[in-house]
Amino acid sequence: MSAVEQIVTAPVTRDIAWLRQALQSAIALEHSTLPLYTAAMLSLEVQNYPTYNTIRSVLMEEMVHMATAANMLAAIGGTPDIKRLDPRYPRQGLPGGVEPDLELGLAQLSRPQLRNFMRLEAPLFLLADEYRAESYPTIGGLYVAIKEAITDNAAAVRRAFAVGGLANQVGDNIGFNTFIPAPGVDPVALLHAGVDEIIEQGEGSRRGTIHAGPAYQNEESHYGKFAELWYGAHYEPPQPPVPLSTETEARYFRGDPIPWPEVINTLAVPSDGYARILALDPDGPAVQISLESFDAVYSGMLLSLHNMWNGPLETLWPTFGEAVKSMMELRVLSCFTMMRAEIPPAIIADLPELYPSEFAFLARYTDLDKPVFYGPRFRNVNVAPAWPACATGQAGQLG
Repeated sequence: MSAVEQIVTAPVTRDIAWLRQALQSAIALEHSTLPLYTAAMLSLEVQNYPTYNTIRSVLMEEMVHMATAANMLAAIGGTPDIKRLDPRYPRQGLPGGVEPDLELGLAQLSRPQLRNFMRLEAPLFLLADEYRAESYPTIGGLYVAIKEAITDNAAAVRRAFAVGGLANQVGDNIGFNTFIPAPGVDPVALLHAGVDEIIEQGEGSRRGTIHAGPAYQNEESHYGKFAELWYGAHYEPPQPPVPLSTETEARYFRGDPIPWPEVINTLAVPSDGYARILALDPDGPAVQISLESFDAVYSGMLLSLHNMWNGPLETLWPTFGEAVKSMMELRVLSCFTMMRAEIPPAIIADLPELYPSEFAFLARYTDLDKPVFYGPRFRNVNVAPAWPACATGQAGQLG
C-alpha cells in the first residue's frame, strides 16, 4: 500500500511531515472522484439537462478542492504530485484510508452508482451507524484531521509558510484558493479557511444541514445535489420544519420533479480495462485505438496540471490552457467514439466466464439485458504500461 493510500491511518506522529503527506493524500482523494463523476456525466445521452448540470457543478468544485489541497501543500513547502495520480478502478474505498466500505468503479449513471456518490459525499450525521467506526468514515473526517494537524503544528506551519517552497501557487477565475504570505494574515487561519471550504461544499456546513454556509451563498452540498437526483425532486424543506436525519431525509426532496435522464448503457470498467473483451471483439482493434486516444489525452491533462504547480512560473498560464483544452477533448473522445461501439451480445453472455470474480460488479452497474457499449477507462499512462490486448488470470475481488 502506498504512502498516499495509508498515511492518514498509520500510527505515526502527526507532525508537519505527516501534514504534507496527508495533503498529498487529499489531492489523490479529490482527483479520484473526477473519473467517477465524469464517467457518469458522459454517459448521459443529452448533456444539457438538470442531471448533467448537477454532476458538472460537483465536478467543477472537486477540481477546485484538488487545486486548493495542492496550493496548501505548496504553501508549506511540499511539491504536489499530480502526474502520477492513478486510483486504478475498481477499488474499495478512497485514497488516504477514507470510506473503506465503499465499492467504487467507473460506470454509467445508475441508481446504484448514484447511491455510491451519496455515500462518498455523505456528512457524518447522515451516515449509518455501521460505518462510523471506520478511521475516516467521511471525506470530512480526513480534512478534520488535517485541520487539527495544522493547529497542532502551528509554529512549524508558520515557519514553512514564510520560507515557501519550490511549487507554484495556482489561481484562476473559478475559485482556486491561493495561500500567499501577507502582512497581518495568519497562515494557520488561512489554511483553516481552505479546509473549511472543502468540507462545507462537500458535506454541508456541519450544522445538521446539507447546505454550505453564507460564505458560499448557501449552495447545496455535493451530497444534497446528488440526493436531488436520487429522489427525483428538488430540495424543499418540509413545513412544519423537522430535523434532518436519515429517517426524515426523503421529506426534504419534494420540490419540482427532476426526470431521470436517458443514459448510454456502458459496461462498468473491469480491472483489465476491457482487455479480455477487446481480444474477442472483431472491432476490438478500432475500439482499442479510441480507448488509448482517450487515455493519452487524460494522461496529458494530468501532466499539464502537474507542470502548473511544478514547472517554470512563466509557463503556468499556457500550461493551464493545455489542461483546459484536454478536458474539452475528453468529451469528444468518448461520446462519439468508444461509447458508440456496441459490445457483441455473445461476449456479454460470456462475462461470467471472462470475469468470474468481477461479474457481480459488472452486472450491478450495467443493464446486461440491453445493448451494452464501451465506456472511458481513465488509464494514466504516465505511471502504468498500456493494458495488454488480453489479460489472463482472475481480476480484482469486487464481486
